[in-house]
Amino acid sequence: MPPIEPTYPLVEGLAAGHVRRAIEAALARIPDLPEMIPAAALPADLFQDGRWPSFRDALHRVHRPADLAEAQPTGAAWQRLAFEELLAHQVTLALVRARQIETGGRASIGDGHITRAVRSALPFSLTGAQETALAEISADISSDKRMLRLLQGDVGSGKTVVALLAAAGVIEAGRQAALMAPTEILARQHLETIAPLAAKAGIETAILTGREKGRARESILAGLREGRIGLVLGTHALIQNDVAFADLALAIVDEQHRFGVEQRLALSRKGEAVDMLLMTATPIPRTLVLTLFGDMESSELREKPPGRQPIDTRAVSIERLDEVVAAVGRALMQGAQCYWICPLVEESDVSDLAAASERHESLQHYFGDKAGLVHGRLSGAQKDAVMARFASGETRILVATTVVEVGVNVPNATIMVIEHAERFGLAQLHQLRGRVGRGDKASTCLLLYRGPLSETAKARLAILRESEDGFAIAEEDLRLRGEGDVLGTRQSG
Repeated sequence: MPPIEPTYPLVEGLAAGHVRRAIEAALARIPDLPEMIPAAALPADLFQDGRWPSFRDALHRVHRPADLAEAQPTGAAWQRLAFEELLAHQVTLALVRARQIETGGRASIGDGHITRAVRSALPFSLTGAQETALAEISADISSDKRMLRLLQGDVGSGKTVVALLAAAGVIEAGRQAALMAPTEILARQHLETIAPLAAKAGIETAILTGREKGRARESILAGLREGRIGLVLGTHALIQNDVAFADLALAIVDEQHRFGVEQRLALSRKGEAVDMLLMTATPIPRTLVLTLFGDMESSELREKPPGRQPIDTRAVSIERLDEVVAAVGRALMQGAQCYWICPLVEESDVSDLAAASERHESLQHYFGDKAGLVHGRLSGAQKDAVMARFASGETRILVATTVVEVGVNVPNATIMVIEHAERFGLAQLHQLRGRVGRGDKASTCLLLYRGPLSETAKARLAILRESEDGFAIAEEDLRLRGEGDVLGTRQSG
């Protein structure tokens, strides 16, 4: 038995022993690999002086650490792999940029009638930030250079509407647009937002996911080939071989970090000189934008649409749990819905999963079958089904062991309870809080903590209580964690 044994994320029916044996077999097959860039170009104090191990040795050491120090993200093996990840990220971005500019762009210039029709259908005016971002995107689309732009917006800042108006610009030029989302439920929620507005502007929309089969799917494919469908939304199904467009001009990738580079490029290859708009709901500190996205153009949405209520954020001791449950019960009686988040330190921790199941059972004692449960061991289809029941109002309170899907929009959900909030990073707490406050009703976020709190944990909770600005919070998150830990955490999505 090794002195330190790693644990791995598991799903239903997969035992830890199976994963360990598979990893051991994989490690045995890894050859000594050459460096991605010439040795002379690498930092001498890290590579040539032997401070960092080779890529192969680093993989072995993170899976078979000799001591606790080697098992930490600050260890040399982890740092080596973090460097490799950053380098690979930059290389892939350079590849995307090279692919984008190797062929010239095609300007999409319309007369503005469809864009004006979409604007007139909106029940609100665009924010100043939305207007600025749209102007930047429109300038790119109407130029003869191919667009590769990142649109980053705070939670609830209205990225979907900006994406629709960008699509309207290419559609009125006689071309097509596609929006790809990482999950079916997110794609369908985009459709719910977009379809009524598009219909009023005369844009034919469709959705293509794994659920569309037979004649329905064939009809959509024919509409895309013939150019009748101006805007299609979907999942990875959009990049399947049998999907062809009459003239795809704009590829929009939502939650872009959930897709591989090849998947993004595959969508852009569905047309000639396709412009690409990548969207993310996780604000990125300005000091990291250049590191993570190279020379990619970036637009920001820092304002929320008018009418959004501020979220009342409070830090509450876990010792007052009974009071919290009673208050949630009163709100549910008045028609509200609630997310209840239980943290996972490691996704394979059975104890944490058991704790979430126990919390679900205890809430069922109060709320019966109105309490639902979603966790990391459910299949994608099962997760989508649970989320769909919550979105429809069939369940009123949803217990989750993993981050509630970024982008999931249930306007009736006005309460967010986060257990052991001290375990989460600032960016993740802000993302979770952003699942409520999406309608015109007052919303509440309760950060349940178990004391005593560290000074850093106290600072995190104080910042959350005082601010809803995701960009400011991202900067504070970076300050509290230190730049050296950016790759050592997964909290920002």
